[in-house]
Amino acid sequence: MTPEPSPRVLIVDDQALIRTGFRLILTTRGVDVVGEAADGVEAVTAARELRPDVVLMDIRMPNMDGLEAARRVLAQDPDCRVLMLTTFDLDRYVYAALALGASGFLLKDVTAEHLVNAVRLVTTGDALLAPSITRRLVERFATQDPAGGAPSKDVHADLASLTTREVEVLTLVGRGLSNAELAEALTLSETTVKTHVARIFTKLGLRDRAQAVVVAYETGLVSAGTGS
Repeated sequence: MTPEPSPRVLIVDDQALIRTGFRLILTTRGVDVVGEAADGVEAVTAARELRPDVVLMDIRMPNMDGLEAARRVLAQDPDCRVLMLTTFDLDRYVYAALALGASGFLLKDVTAEHLVNAVRLVTTGDALLAPSITRRLVERFATQDPAGGAPSKDVHADLASLTTREVEVLTLVGRGLSNAELAEALTLSETTVKTHVARIFTKLGLRDRAQAVVVAYETGLVSAGTGS
């Protein structure tokens, strides 16, 4: 079997030490770091020129913050995956980033193993990063106006196109279940679960599981504050 190609990564952070540390972790484990940027303006330019598969994007930076940079990067390359970097596990801007199309987030004190796994997995759209923290973010901010404005990415609220089974799957995705956990809960094969998830993404125009969680909360499939 041919191994999956290594994702090409752009690291964006205003702290050189963070960029250097992440580059060292990734490159020594076979991940191709194609570039670095120290602020949002540089990030947008670098992403346009380098066409990375994944951007590790700090949130709070000079000149242009990571939220606006992520919006512009995704607008110019919808196939790119953006992982937000934050020091705080309940940073209000992370929810806004998920709503506009970022694929997840990582705390800056992430372990080396988690960092590498996150970069590799996010390109598949099959992994929700730090699901418990992501759920708390959504519960806290789903009914609010994120970052002072509506999400720039239109998230479908109408679930009429989904089958009963797909609504059930989306509900469980909203609770943070992995495909393996979904398969066990619904007594289905993992292959069948992946098919349902893929169809949900297509019907609702979703990029990945992070956005699926947002939709599950904003449409009331999962109740904020209860996780169920």
